[in-house]
Amino acid sequence: MGRFIPNAFNFWVVVYVALGSTACSYGLAIIGSTLGQPSFYKSLGLAVQGEPGYSRTANLISAFNGVSSAGSCLGAIYNSWSADALSRKHTIQIGAIILSIGAALCAGSVNVGMFIFARFFAGVGIGILVTCIPMYQAEVSTPESRGFMVSMHGIMFAVGYSLSAFIGLGVYFITASGSESSFPWRFPLAFQAAPALLMLVGSPLLPYSPRWLLQKGRFEEAENVLKRLHTRKGDESHETATKEFYQMKKQLEHDRQIKATISRFEIFKTAANRKRALIGALMMWFNMFTGVLIIANYAVIIFGQLGISGYLPLLLLAIWTTVSFPGNVITALYIDRLGRRVFMLVGASGILVSLIMECVLQALYAGGTNKAGQRAAIFFIYLFIVFWSSCFDATQFLYLSEIFPTEVRGQGTALGMFNWFAAQIVILCAGPVALNNITWKFFLVLICPTALYIPVIYFFFPGDEQSITGRH
Repeated sequence: MGRFIPNAFNFWVVVYVALGSTACSYGLAIIGSTLGQPSFYKSLGLAVQGEPGYSRTANLISAFNGVSSAGSCLGAIYNSWSADALSRKHTIQIGAIILSIGAALCAGSVNVGMFIFARFFAGVGIGILVTCIPMYQAEVSTPESRGFMVSMHGIMFAVGYSLSAFIGLGVYFITASGSESSFPWRFPLAFQAAPALLMLVGSPLLPYSPRWLLQKGRFEEAENVLKRLHTRKGDESHETATKEFYQMKKQLEHDRQIKATISRFEIFKTAANRKRALIGALMMWFNMFTGVLIIANYAVIIFGQLGISGYLPLLLLAIWTTVSFPGNVITALYIDRLGRRVFMLVGASGILVSLIMECVLQALYAGGTNKAGQRAAIFFIYLFIVFWSSCFDATQFLYLSEIFPTEVRGQGTALGMFNWFAAQIVILCAGPVALNNITWKFFLVLICPTALYIPVIYFFFPGDEQSITGRH
């Protein structure tokens, strides 16, 4: 593992800060298991699927997810200023505080209006953390380990998805035992704060980004941090870390000369940067329109349409999210060897096949009695997450952080994540209404952009051999 991990301190810094990633993915997916709790509908006065008035419920479910993504857009924009002005470290701390308060408000909601506001507030924290954590991880990593280290964001994302599903499954049995308590939906929402608070408690021990320290003229501190982070085994004289420090310092001097001539919106001023911005935006919109968050958030509804009831939809969702963990591990181990673009091409192709088969099987067997056909449809939902988690989940954040040169990386990353959340607003708001009204035909909406995505990646996305790592 020496090729991936220069030293234990570097590794644990990257993993520990990714507790914030776990809190984010948990928050993004928790509505999925919340929708499987009968007490949630009762507490907020909502009709369940199949009852009169469910169309209002579907619209409100859209709002619950839409406002969360809108808050995340705001958080991503805030990060474009805060990450440079306050540091990556303090920005992450602010995001964790906001997310934790939002989680408490969600759990304590007494009506629909309060729940919508709480989801928006928590979403702001998610937007800050999802944007800043991969940037921080990339900047504390060595060049040769960057792919592996930033993939920890994706791995801990998978942990959050899995936690939300299994906690939701566990508390379901409180209701199944006859209890009318609201605990089965309030506790999982409150638990969103747990990994964020755990990260927040230990965050004073995290080092500042050495690149940010250099930007602020804190050269001695930056050199000491680099020595702690990048000293390899057998290099007691810190020769490699010292060399990296002077390379980064020289790069900073070059960046400052460039920055003296650029504006806050430099990312839109040159053709090269506009192309990078377009690639980042396209990647995020296409990724969301594969439908991954549709399944993550509305799997309970989808499984219900395939004849699954009781606790089984929650169990299937929990297993589905857990499958994403080994997929992200594959990304961490092989992304630097095979390349980002190869991963995305393989992922888009596999996801397209999964969506086509899912659409066909849902059209034939959803709402019917053919158990074999319905089980086949469930299989392709699982095949989807295999390709997504191993080829897209961590890769998208790594690729986004690398395609921009250092002088506009903060702007570029924030713009990319803004588009990620903007796409979520569209897809998550449309999802429950579409699944209720047009059922299997909604998969056609996902198939078309996914099919278009493959040639877009092939012809327009630069590969690793074209120096996408930002060292321009």
